[in-house]
This record gives sequence, structure tokens and C-alpha cells, in this order.
Amino acid sequence: MSPVDIRLVTAADHAAWLPLWQAYLAFYKTELPPAVSHSTWQRMIDPGEPTHSALAWQDNEAVGMVNFIYHRSNWSIENACYLQDLLVAPSRRGTGVGRKLIEFVYATARTDGCAKVHWLTHETNATAIQLYERIAERPGLIQFRQAL
Repeated sequence: MSPVDIRLVTAADHAAWLPLWQAYLAFYKTELPPAVSHSTWQRMIDPGEPTHSALAWQDNEAVGMVNFIYHRSNWSIENACYLQDLLVAPSRRGTGVGRKLIEFVYATARTDGCAKVHWLTHETNATAIQLYERIAERPGLIQFRQAL
């Protein structure tokens, strides 16, 4: 297999990004109206938005996706980076693609002046948690939320 190349998406990448996005939603057993996915994509390619996406390419195929958002923090002067969505194609899991995507976010956020990168995962996502515990700290926080 050829090396993995990670790069930010461009408008021309929609057809490669969309199936990975849909697979991500399916993994978390959720559905979104098409208008939400369309709006999300438009934000990804708008340089004025704090939302970004990158794809992992291998052998001319998009094999992974990461979406991340810069935001203000009351705990630092610099922005923080929320790694919101990460998916590696099932055929490429365990090959280092997920780690490369996260490291890409680390490098991009560092270059853009962020103080930290943070993310959530479901407690049942044991495979991902094994990776995350090797490349980040687990602060022990519990998420609470209320849909509005």
C-alpha cells in the first residue's frame, strides 16, 4: 500500500467526503436532514468559518475523515480546537490512519495558534479509546447535554 496523504478538503472533494460523513453518522446510529449535511459541507469549504475538514488519501481513495472546529476558551487567550468527527474506513482501521488524522489536527491547530485539541468519543468505542489513550490525556470529565 502507498503512503497516506492527509490534506484539508477543497470544494472538489465533496464526493469523497460525503460517503465518509454518512458512514460516520451511521456508526453513531444517527441521521441528519440533508440540509444539515449540506450546511456542514459549506462551512468546511468556507475560509471564513472556524470549521475545517481533512481527508486521508491512500491509493487515490479517501480512506479517512476528520472534522474540527476552532473556538474561544475561557481558560486561555488562544483558541481551542474541538475534533468533532473522526472516521477511518473499516478496511484501513488499525493501519495508523486514525493516528495520522489526529496528528494532522494537532499540527494544524498548533500552526493556527490553538492552545489545545480536545474531543469526545462514546464509552463503547473501545478500539478508538485504545488509540486515544496513547496520544492524549483522559481528563475524567463527564459530558452532560440537553437538546434545545
